[in-house]
Amino acid sequence: MGCIEARHCEILASQVTFPECREYIKKHCKEYYEVKPGYHIFDVYIIGIPPIYIGIDGETVIFPYTKPCHGTFILKAKSPEEVERLRAGSD
Repeated sequence: MGCIEARHCEILASQVTFPECREYIKKHCKEYYEVKPGYHIFDVYIIGIPPIYIGIDGETVIFPYTKPCHGTFILKAKSPEEVERLRAGSD
């Protein structure tokens, strides 16, 4: 399993709930996609209570990430490849 810290993501919020993640992404991203728990992004798996949204802002993705023992974060990372994969509907 990969390490999300290797991506040097920007932390937009920490210690948030899954509903707070959804609301943040819906409010701040004009474009967002619903993914299933276990969605693979940046060599890690997204876990959480559905619906799980991943937002797109230009060439960046905004997504929830739960780190065991540390809680759930909303992260932002530049990745044109992930943006295209989300738009294409690839898991």
